[in-house]
Amino acid sequence: MIRALCTAVLAAACSMSAPASSPATTSDERCTAATAPPPESAPPTSVNTLRQAYLCVLDNYYSGPAMDPKALLKSAFAAYTQDLMRRDADRADLRLPELTGNRDVDWAAFAGVLGAGDVSALRAAITAMVAGLHDNHARAVRPAPEPEGGPTGTGIVGISARQGRQLDPAAKPPLFITSVLPGSPAARTGIKPGDIIVKANGVPTFVGNTVNQSIVAAFATNPVKLTLKRPTTGRTRTVELKEGPITRQPPAVTSRTLPGGAVHVRLPGFFEGAADQVIAALKGRPKAVVLDLRGNGGGSPREVTRLLGAFAHGKVTSYFCPLKGDCLPNRTDDTVTLLGSRLLVLTDRGCASACEDFSAAVKDNRLGTLIGTRTAGAVSGPAASYLLNDGSLLLLPKVRHLGPARETIDTIGVPVDHYAPMTALDLATGRDPGVVRALALL
Repeated sequence: MIRALCTAVLAAACSMSAPASSPATTSDERCTAATAPPPESAPPTSVNTLRQAYLCVLDNYYSGPAMDPKALLKSAFAAYTQDLMRRDADRADLRLPELTGNRDVDWAAFAGVLGAGDVSALRAAITAMVAGLHDNHARAVRPAPEPEGGPTGTGIVGISARQGRQLDPAAKPPLFITSVLPGSPAARTGIKPGDIIVKANGVPTFVGNTVNQSIVAAFATNPVKLTLKRPTTGRTRTVELKEGPITRQPPAVTSRTLPGGAVHVRLPGFFEGAADQVIAALKGRPKAVVLDLRGNGGGSPREVTRLLGAFAHGKVTSYFCPLKGDCLPNRTDDTVTLLGSRLLVLTDRGCASACEDFSAAVKDNRLGTLIGTRTAGAVSGPAASYLLNDGSLLLLPKVRHLGPARETIDTIGVPVDHYAPMTALDLATGRDPGVVRALALL
């Protein structure tokens, strides 16, 4: 359920890429900018792969040139030894060498301790090194081929507290399902949007009023045993859910006319061509547009500026700021014809990255009204994708994102003008509080 598809991650990284790093000397010495999916076959992870990752972060990450390389190596070493311990493969001679802060000297000492290295532990070290940056747009990804016969899964593709690879620490009970793929194992089991997840594999989803992050691991098991409560009846049942074939449709814009003539447009992501799809849906130039960005996980900044160009011209939409030097302003695409429509935007905690870029531009430039809940606060900066010699990828932001008022949105989110959260009962009964509030404001 809480699982990212590597191909989707790569596509998003490429579409959101900041300017690429300087050309690599050789593929054995440096990571290379990834401009296409990784090769299907590649050598196993080696100590040299870990070296590539180490130098890739120092050379290409936003604050890499100013980082203390000792911190990276300590994170990597801790994960390396922990992986060995989990497999009863620890070594008596494995101790972290004295580190000086000189990246080349420290690497030589570090590599000398590792020797030939252990493949599993090396992968864990690379993952931990990037995770230690504590950046929501930085990650290590190891693409896996799509299983024969097509994609598989449970079919539960939306959970109320989902926020990237974890659960929203600001979430409050209950945790409920927001989206189920038709014809999927979940749908065949009778699971519906609005169903409350009480437990996963016997693990409660909340401890008091705090979401239980440990259930992420439970969700990843196959099968997973879910204890569900239906909000309309109060009935509780336990189902064992096994993964099976699923059908995923490519993202697309959908629209409908609301009472009074406003057009409700749902935009699931800022994928390539998304802005033009929205503009095409509004070719009748309605007096009001309810743009639904709930659950929109982001995408391309170029699509953001293009869509904003349909509602305003000559506006700064955000800033991309390097570690040193001047910030680069992003501006509305003024080649787009203005619609002249009143804009109301629906957001939630699933609105992240480019979605927050758009929301902040609307709010700061007074282009419309935000309705729903505060956005995710996951917009550190657009990530570029770098290829390592084992076929894995590092996604690393090279700049920091700031809103049009030069405010930090990352970790904080964009606040709404009118609070209208979606509840489990709303989903189960088909009521939409965001749309209801939007209509009341028109």
